[in-house]
Amino acid sequence: MITLLGPRGSGASEAHSALMEAFGAEHPFAYVSFGGEQSVLPRYALALLARQLERKLPRYRRSHFPRLTLGLLASDHELRMTSLADGRRGIRQELDRFQAENEARHGDYLAAFFEVAGGAVGAPDGASTAALALLRDAVRHGRRRLPGRKSTGNAAWYGGHPLTRSQDPWDALVELNLWRHEGDENDQDRLDRVLFSAFMEDLRQNAGRSFMPRSYLLLLDNSHTERGRRFLDLLIRARRDDALAPGTACDPLTVVASANRWLPRWGPATGDQWPWRLRGPDRASLEDWREHRPGRDSDDTWWYPLRLRDLTLDEVRVRIELELHDHPGLAPFTRLAPFVHRLTGGLPRAVRQVLDVLRQPGTPVEDGPDQDRWLRALPTRTAHEDEDARALIQAALDHLLRGFSDAERDSLAECAAARDLSIGTRVLSRGDALFSEARARWLLSPGTVTPTLHPWLRRLLLWRLAERPGDWDTVHELLAEHFAAERRLVQEMYHRLATGQVEAVTGHLVERFPAVPATQWISEFNAITSAPNRFRSDGTPLDLLAGLSPDDPRGSVTNESVIRDLVLTRWVWSDPLADPGMRLNNLIADGFNQLSRIRRSDIVALFNEAERYRHWRHPLTSTSEG
Repeated sequence: MITLLGPRGSGASEAHSALMEAFGAEHPFAYVSFGGEQSVLPRYALALLARQLERKLPRYRRSHFPRLTLGLLASDHELRMTSLADGRRGIRQELDRFQAENEARHGDYLAAFFEVAGGAVGAPDGASTAALALLRDAVRHGRRRLPGRKSTGNAAWYGGHPLTRSQDPWDALVELNLWRHEGDENDQDRLDRVLFSAFMEDLRQNAGRSFMPRSYLLLLDNSHTERGRRFLDLLIRARRDDALAPGTACDPLTVVASANRWLPRWGPATGDQWPWRLRGPDRASLEDWREHRPGRDSDDTWWYPLRLRDLTLDEVRVRIELELHDHPGLAPFTRLAPFVHRLTGGLPRAVRQVLDVLRQPGTPVEDGPDQDRWLRALPTRTAHEDEDARALIQAALDHLLRGFSDAERDSLAECAAARDLSIGTRVLSRGDALFSEARARWLLSPGTVTPTLHPWLRRLLLWRLAERPGDWDTVHELLAEHFAAERRLVQEMYHRLATGQVEAVTGHLVERFPAVPATQWISEFNAITSAPNRFRSDGTPLDLLAGLSPDDPRGSVTNESVIRDLVLTRWVWSDPLADPGMRLNNLIADGFNQLSRIRRSDIVALFNEAERYRHWRHPLTSTSEG
């Protein structure tokens, strides 16, 4: 069970699309999403999957699912009977008639499920044209079975199943019907287990014949939902039960599921009690799974969890270039790839949303002050998603935080002021529930020791918090006081700067400058000046910087004046919306050169830092730098 894990918009749906495109033309695949408005029952999802797997492929004979079809026929169609004996006598004729009616209407019985649950086969988000064509081919209607082929010919399999009480095939099918229409929760569970077992047996029988596929691919999107989790539980149980049965062949099934939140069956979202450790997608392989799977034999050994990563700068640049085929108007913005990457953190959907805004009419295409001013207000620009025009910030937050109430969103915005979300929720008395929910939804930035919100989400939430000036100042003051009491001065100054206390920050850094090695001072300086801001929403980087500088700057060059200017410059630079083109690099480089002349010793690190900004290479940028 390959499981793609990450927040909403992390690219799992696009991965499903890529798998369709890579394998769908020559191999049987089926796709179902459990995340739509239509909550699909597990047995209906099985029918949709089986119907797609029956698609005729050039290299193979057609696959069939007679056992599953019979089980669905026998359970979903309410039999007209007054006793078990009546049901046994009439069930075959009734089921044959019911099958014939549906085949006359839909071409085959499984196609009928597109009427009751077809919404679950909608195209994955971001699907390519090729993937859409393959998916449409897989779900097309109208194939008719050969005359005389009846699913009731497989009734004997149900009579021999360990979960049915009767060994008589027709009694067993009547049992399925009673479980479906008159049974309790346990009966419903037993019915689902039998149907999943029938699906697995049909797969094995298909794969065992000549000129047939040796493996089938299931793509299960949004499996974190209640029905999605139920489907995964039933599927894993069926596979494990069959694997433990003596003489049963290994099932020919590859499953790729996606989940936007931690699954409860894995234990607490901390992951401490789950024997699996998340793997990165770049090294995913059968060998890697074998090497890292848990040693003990349990349901846990069936999983292969892959934590989706964000796009790199090069991948963002490639994404923009690929968009040019359909949207040539993006060509002038290819040089903005570093800006897009810094702003979004590389979250795939965020990159797509920003590109959608950039290609809107009226966007300045020339590199210069006008474009800088326009980009400064990018979160408020209109994004078009699903034929719904909203501000980018609203569209992005609604997608990432679906299910959060307005009050929870406001609280999360306040807690986002702290780099460490756990500290923010504790200091601001928001409780553990908010932090646990953010972690369970994969909203924390991957690959960091400190539990920080994903940089894109945090940036959007802080933008929202900046619209509430009183709350902004209160939150940062509370956090500054907390860190002051703990003598964590770097974190305290971070929040002092966020409220505009430039002189206090400058005084602290001036005092630290001769007291610690240059490399340590640079590290502390970088951490402090990456503080969030509440700058005005217009102006170029130089305009913003001029508005922050003192009205009567002293004429002499001193430690204090150089460090103050450097603090202000890098504070603006750290925000990609404030300095989208990194135009302040040279000013920062000049500031470090000035510091090297003032310090006189231990200056190599300062020179190196100056060169780093003067000849900037984006991969050196860390999450703490904007």
